[in-house]
Amino acid sequence: MIRESVEDVVRRARVAQAEIASWSQEETDRAVAAVGWHCYQEETARRLARLSHRETGLGDAEDLYALQRRRVLGILHDLHGARTTGVVESDPALGLVKIAKPLGVIAVASPATAPAPGIICNALPMLKTRNAAVFSPNPRARRSARATIDVMRAALASVGAPPDLLACLPEAGREAGSQLMAEADSVVAIGGSGTVRRAYRSGTPAIGAGVGNPTVVVDETADLAAAVAAVQHGAGFNHGTSCSSESNVLVHHSVAAAFERGLAEAGSYLCDEAETDRLTRRLWPDGTTLDRELIGRPATELAAAAGIDLGGREVTVLAARCADPWRDQPLLREKISPVLTLCVYREFDEAVRLVQSIAERCGLGHSCAVHTTREDRVLRLAEAVTHCRVVVNQSTMTNTGSLSAGVPFTTTLSAGSWGGSSVAGNVTWRHFLNHTTVSRPIPARVPDEAALFAPYRADSVAPRHPRLLAPADA
Repeated sequence: MIRESVEDVVRRARVAQAEIASWSQEETDRAVAAVGWHCYQEETARRLARLSHRETGLGDAEDLYALQRRRVLGILHDLHGARTTGVVESDPALGLVKIAKPLGVIAVASPATAPAPGIICNALPMLKTRNAAVFSPNPRARRSARATIDVMRAALASVGAPPDLLACLPEAGREAGSQLMAEADSVVAIGGSGTVRRAYRSGTPAIGAGVGNPTVVVDETADLAAAVAAVQHGAGFNHGTSCSSESNVLVHHSVAAAFERGLAEAGSYLCDEAETDRLTRRLWPDGTTLDRELIGRPATELAAAAGIDLGGREVTVLAARCADPWRDQPLLREKISPVLTLCVYREFDEAVRLVQSIAERCGLGHSCAVHTTREDRVLRLAEAVTHCRVVVNQSTMTNTGSLSAGVPFTTTLSAGSWGGSSVAGNVTWRHFLNHTTVSRPIPARVPDEAALFAPYRADSVAPRHPRLLAPADA
């Protein structure tokens, strides 16, 4: 029954996609704008945010509303003016012309955290590239997913586009999701590591998101007020449910006390050793597995669950000190909650090694950040770590796109080969295109042998491995 149901949805998506495969750029852009407009409307965004929050119990309704509006605007800004139909590149000197074509039907595994923004902001670039998309929602967010897709289908119909370009599986769960991945032409997997692994095992070309757990370095030259504001915002926004929420902070010992005072004034509660121990045992009851019932809950609820008395304070983040970040422990892992781990370091090179060490233990490839006025330190960190993103003097929440940062908006943060992903960086509309290249003859090019071999030949530069030279060159 599930197999037949999935096949029917995919079949209808293929019919719809075939209908728009020859659309002009103008027709394509009109459909994209219509979907974006319907989803951006305040009443619609608030309704979907409230529904998502009621259904999943994750995050904050106001933050979900703000997230949807900001991401829709950002995605549309990135898509505006992009050429995704017909000839998209021409290089007369090389005799090459590149023609853009869609992938076909894309299967999208969407998570329970921020379900509406996640679905919308995958749908928009997929429509921009004339693809159809079928969504496999997390069972916890099934009603929210369907309501979101209903809004977008109505928008498509309003401009005469086939609604079946966007569809939701009638069944939620692993079996239906795996079947969809096998039936589709391409897969985008957002969510837990299990979802990403199933995507890559499906036999269908796939793009997966990496494991989030950003570690932030705050050095002694940083603008502390700005660093506190960025960290507090990111760790607490939508109750820490984003994979880009600040998770661990390494603070230079000379400014650690001032940084902690700033966090407390901004709305964090600094746990003492006993409270940290209770919080850790509550979030990871078996010492390894995060309690999924506690993720995305307000800091006040987490405090109550861990027996932490906040003294009547309204706080948005629980900050826990970690005395030995070199030791593997749950508190340094991805938390998906408004919990921040604080560590102290003495030398910047130590902090760089710690960033890499934590990633190796808890998930490679995603992102890290640094607050500093030393440009040389930015490059030292970026060159040393196996991360796709190094965020400088801003919240790691900008990983997914920001109008005050240059990275493209996305909901899929891939982590490169380091994190088991096929893409290193933000997944955008560019990843949803096939290209046909037309090649014409050009005047023959004659390689300059001396220039090509200059880095190696003994008469140009002393070789590093002279024993490998031919006898005549030795």
